[in-house]
Amino acid sequence: MNDPAPNFSRPLLQTSGTYTAEVMQGIHTKAETGIYEIRGYGTLRQRRWATFDDLTFLPCGLTRIPLEGYREKCSTRTVLGGRFAQRPLELEIPVMITGMSWGALSYNAKAALAKAAARAGTSNTTGDGGLSPAEREFAKDYIYEVLPSRYGIDVHDMRGASAIELTIGQGAKPGTGGLLLGSKVSETIAHQRDLPVGVDQRSPARHPDMLGPDDMVIKIEELREATDGQVPIFVKLGASRTFDDVKLAAKAGADVVVVDGMEGGTGASPAILQEHTGIPTLAAVCEARAALEDCGLYGEVQLIIAGGIRDGVDAAKAMALGADAVYIGTAALISLNCNKPLYIEDYEALGTEPYHCHHCHTGRCPVGITTQDPELMKRLDIEQGAERALNLLRAMTLEIQMLARACGKSDVHHLEPEDMAALTMEASIICGVPLAGTRKVFGR
Repeated sequence: MNDPAPNFSRPLLQTSGTYTAEVMQGIHTKAETGIYEIRGYGTLRQRRWATFDDLTFLPCGLTRIPLEGYREKCSTRTVLGGRFAQRPLELEIPVMITGMSWGALSYNAKAALAKAAARAGTSNTTGDGGLSPAEREFAKDYIYEVLPSRYGIDVHDMRGASAIELTIGQGAKPGTGGLLLGSKVSETIAHQRDLPVGVDQRSPARHPDMLGPDDMVIKIEELREATDGQVPIFVKLGASRTFDDVKLAAKAGADVVVVDGMEGGTGASPAILQEHTGIPTLAAVCEARAALEDCGLYGEVQLIIAGGIRDGVDAAKAMALGADAVYIGTAALISLNCNKPLYIEDYEALGTEPYHCHHCHTGRCPVGITTQDPELMKRLDIEQGAERALNLLRAMTLEIQMLARACGKSDVHHLEPEDMAALTMEASIICGVPLAGTRKVFGR
């Protein structure tokens, strides 16, 4: 059978590697509106950088003895802030709920997460806008976040906290302040934050009374005085100039340093900040540990890692690399039904579909998590949400214990870099562990 003659009158269709459909759509939108894209969630682009997936654990064989899962204990008790605080934060597990504001999240979401954290024996964090009524009612250990905006700051709520978190930046948008679009600034939220109803709220990029690390020393002492020196002071950093920033925070007197990698989520932020600023979480934990070692404070100042922690495997690898605990945010929201295929027509109205939604900033969350709309909020049952989030925390803890026992460890905090091998040269260079199949640490 003869092949058809080629049609040279029609050129071949080709796609530009530089100007993809996504890039062209972005240019069209900016040309039509004159503004940049704002959205929620976190980094979306399918780019390749070293992640926790590039590491593998090396369980026991003949060189070490593994522990029996049902007969031998593996402790998860986590103590944070024993450097200066008279009352360190003691948790039953090393997985904590990160700061997400009442405003970015609904009352029902904050209540469900507070209940879950209390039942799991861990903490939740307030976020911007101060302590929510949900946390006041349901939280056992809450971390009171002090941000540049000072919205909702109340020293009495601060004195009831189990720790104070002085936030310098976050991984999704380091170097900039928070953002809450007017669609979420309801009468209740406006009253809480002393803002006009329905007007976009942009937080300052820096604390008004701090121009550098010397001022941070004074600020940390002010927070200690406000809480009678009882509770730990955390300093939260967006991962960027991590090595130097961590050393400065530790030397300024922080009990605990929180480092939030670029995979961290947000309720609303310019898209370019989520995609093109900061460094990945894997690199951040390694730099943070090296910084504390360099100034002789590793082990004395605790390290919490955040930013795209999805499960117990990510948490265990972060802990093996030097973290004392991890924060989860997006994973916790997904446990509440974020992106679950429910109310499909509402996803379609947003121009998206389940598993692809990143429209947290609109206030029209189909499952009632990132909204202040009373009718949408009803879709998130507080008790059912709390049970799902609790199940996630328990399952993550079991995963961490399983990996620790397989490596012969009776405490999850005994995991260490030598329990792992790298699957790529990039991970070997960043983490300082041998490439699998070799004894060579690349980059040394």
